[in-house]
Amino acid sequence: MAVPDFVTEIAGHSLLFFLVFGMSATVDIGCLLKQLRNRKAIISGLILQFVVLPILGLLTVKIFQMDNVTGITLLVITSSPGGSYSNWWCSVFNADLALSVTMTAISTIVAIVMLPLNLMIYSKLAFNQADNDFVNIIDFGPLFTSLIVVFAAISLGIVATDKIDSHKFNVRANRFGNFAGVALLTFSAVISNANKDAFVWERPWTFYVGVATPCVVALLMANIVTTYTGLRKPERVSSSIECCYQNTGIATSVAISMFNGNALVEAMGVPFYYGIVEILVLGFYCIGAWKAGWTKAPPEEPFWRVVTRSYEVAVAETLEKNQVDVEVKLTEGIELTEEDEEYVHVPGCGTCLVLCHNPCTDEFEVDSVDNIPKRTPEEKLRAQRGPKKESSLDVIVQPQYLKSLGYKVKDDTSL
Repeated sequence: MAVPDFVTEIAGHSLLFFLVFGMSATVDIGCLLKQLRNRKAIISGLILQFVVLPILGLLTVKIFQMDNVTGITLLVITSSPGGSYSNWWCSVFNADLALSVTMTAISTIVAIVMLPLNLMIYSKLAFNQADNDFVNIIDFGPLFTSLIVVFAAISLGIVATDKIDSHKFNVRANRFGNFAGVALLTFSAVISNANKDAFVWERPWTFYVGVATPCVVALLMANIVTTYTGLRKPERVSSSIECCYQNTGIATSVAISMFNGNALVEAMGVPFYYGIVEILVLGFYCIGAWKAGWTKAPPEEPFWRVVTRSYEVAVAETLEKNQVDVEVKLTEGIELTEEDEEYVHVPGCGTCLVLCHNPCTDEFEVDSVDNIPKRTPEEKLRAQRGPKKESSLDVIVQPQYLKSLGYKVKDDTSL
């Protein structure tokens, strides 16, 4: 007895919601606020996702002289950001989950406009087809439903991590999200394998090389761009995953809507094979990034611990305990107003301030209140609330390792 389509859709969207909610609720609200101001990461990520990858798809179609069926399906893949699964990869392999969630939220909104626009532009450039022949046949209903589910899950996850100000809650949310991610991955694999049209093992070599090319090249380009722009190492890994992982489910839906017979068999093989490439390429990449010391999990940790513990939470706790105290010496005669004291900690000394802040130097003198470095919103929020409830995680991330990743922490090695 076949499972009704509406049951499959409800199950898929429910698992998707739980996955994204768990990942969003894992992240400290202060880290999310900070990543919202990370313009270099967000702008470079959006350009790679919505400009570079679709162009790579177009160039691949042209260079390998793909036929209409394979080429159109590949263009749909390179125009469809991956969304939730990228969060799961970043969580399991301990990249910067806060940046991943932030980029997913932003790209979800941008995709509402850019996805159909890119499909119209690049399908016409690749095959000189009228826009209506291609884009209008796509059922955007399921796509927009998925986007709404993702955005709602992110919003509720952020509200939860803000209201339940506890590292222990973040750990539990991460376990819940990872479980939902494994369940969704298994569910997707079962649904894909149930379709006998996704037959890919007797294609010409140009099919295998061509379909894999955008994923591999996008990953390499993302690493080069994020390294050049000076992102922290875990942020580079997150951006690279976000930029190369695409939503193959959209392409599968398009193939079913557009093609029949042998053309359908040919089209269904494209997202199926691309999905295999994503898993293999990102699997090797994430393990390599961990061993190279680019993730929040130290490379000497055992693999089983790396993929079963939330180093996102462990790092947040370590940073909270090891913020850089910056001494600011005030020129005699300067007085602070109540507004100024909302931003800085005054330890009872009339001419000296100590800030939990990360400016370029650890000690400097100022001759004007205007020159006093103000606390960032997340620093002010943490000062108002006090320390979060500890998670009791059985992992420790030493401050020295965080410094190697690009974070500013004390030289205290007592943890």
